Amino acid sequence: MDDNQKKNIEFYDQKYQFLDAEVNGILKRLNKLDVFLADATSTDTSWVGLYQDNFQKKIVGKKVLELGCGDCANAAIMAALGAEVYANDISSKSGEIITKVNELYKFTQPIVFIEGDFLTADFKEKEFDYVVGKAFLHHLTHNIERKFFSKICELLAPTGESRFFEPAVNSRILDEIRWHIPVPGRPSKFSAKAFKLWKANDPHPERDNSSSHFRNLGLKYFRDVKIINLGTLERFHRLLPTSFNKRSFRKKAFVWEKKTSVHIK
Repeated sequence: MDDNQKKNIEFYDQKYQFLDAEVNGILKRLNKLDVFLADATSTDTSWVGLYQDNFQKKIVGKKVLELGCGDCANAAIMAALGAEVYANDISSKSGEIITKVNELYKFTQPIVFIEGDFLTADFKEKEFDYVVGKAFLHHLTHNIERKFFSKICELLAPTGESRFFEPAVNSRILDEIRWHIPVPGRPSKFSAKAFKLWKANDPHPERDNSSSHFRNLGLKYFRDVKIINLGTLERFHRLLPTSFNKRSFRKKAFVWEKKTSVHIK
């Protein structure tokens, strides 16, 4: 296990230590599933990204593997929609969340948790229809990422699909500006000492997260690759005053973006 993996375990064990709070948040979403999905898949960037192209209907009755399941909200939503869900994460806390959610919510098929390093985990199940991840790949070094994709190809059905939502960095200038804008949990670069301390504990490795990188990576392993860029306009909600209806702005931003978007194949 390399230093980056150890850092990820420590970070996410700490992040998901409040088990009841995480489980309660998931149950609230499951109990109002249609309302939650209608809002999230039109407003929240990661949900908009992953659930493109009628994903919620496509996974019904399908076998889905989620990598880096994290807080397990997406794994639970997919299971509630009728997918046979297997979820993998390096943090044991994710497994505790899934165990509790399985106890409290009657899925047609309980979520199966596979703990530990994806590369060394023993997968008895294969022929997955989908292998997915939500803001996950950018936690991997390039070397580990390539190994992940090799194993993903071994686990996918011949007609299977791998689908990832990732934060892309396509402009060095805009990326540098981003580091100077403080967000919850991350100080601004203007606060040099605080930023340096945060960076030392950040579980994300230094790597290329551009759309071109993900496209080139995909083409090494898959016949067809589609990159959908989104969220450029939506990100400006962070600069709006707290009194502004930010969710309304974000929803409208995605509507406008969809009308003008260009897909890279």
